[in-house]
Amino acid sequence: MSCVIIVQARMTSTRLPGKVLMPVLGKPLLAYELERLQRCQQADALMVATTTNASDDPVVALCQELNVPVFRGSEQDVLSRYHGAAQQVQAETVVRVTADCPLIDPAVVDTVIAHFKAAQTGTQSALDYASNTLVRSYPRGLDVEVFSRSALEMAQQEAIEPAHREHVTPFFYHNPQRFRLASLEAPQNWGHHRWTVDTPEDFELARRILEALYPVKPSFDCRDVLTLLEQHPDWVALNAHIEQVRV
Repeated sequence: MSCVIIVQARMTSTRLPGKVLMPVLGKPLLAYELERLQRCQQADALMVATTTNASDDPVVALCQELNVPVFRGSEQDVLSRYHGAAQQVQAETVVRVTADCPLIDPAVVDTVIAHFKAAQTGTQSALDYASNTLVRSYPRGLDVEVFSRSALEMAQQEAIEPAHREHVTPFFYHNPQRFRLASLEAPQNWGHHRWTVDTPEDFELARRILEALYPVKPSFDCRDVLTLLEQHPDWVALNAHIEQVRV
């Protein structure tokens, strides 16, 4: 069973345009994220799904430099973009990650994938979708969703609401009577932390964390970040007021 991490990325973010290529220590945020995801043990491949817009040519250029495969599709219909990407690499299991998560923890990604795989019985899966987002206990920025190719095919054919097309996975958890869902929670409730990058304040926090940890431990994990923030509680306040855009 082919398991592929597909990272959705674009330059035209509403609140912080160009965020995915904003540099820290001379390196784009997306490069950090891809480097971290390449350490995942439970996935067979990694790719980026970006748009056909000329504005995303720099995203493609970075991926080519890093030898990461790219699929280009619709900007707004991200569901169709994932469907096309999954088809291109013949993924049987799709792992969805967004490009605003430069602090993503490979071990957390592996945990969700492993849970999904463990539900396999022969060639059939007891799950259609698993994530650590249905109940917010992990910091935002460690989000990972895993779903079957068959569920993706169903969503591609049937989803008609704009929010379902744009955000890819709501079609699954808005229809719990049709899809077999699993929710994974953190060992402790860390859900008040915000490590995603969607605003200038988010970027400032991510910059401080990367500058503090990456030079001494490039493979830092979420517990290293939590320890660092315990030492700098004022950093948490940098983006504590930011409201997440919800589906």
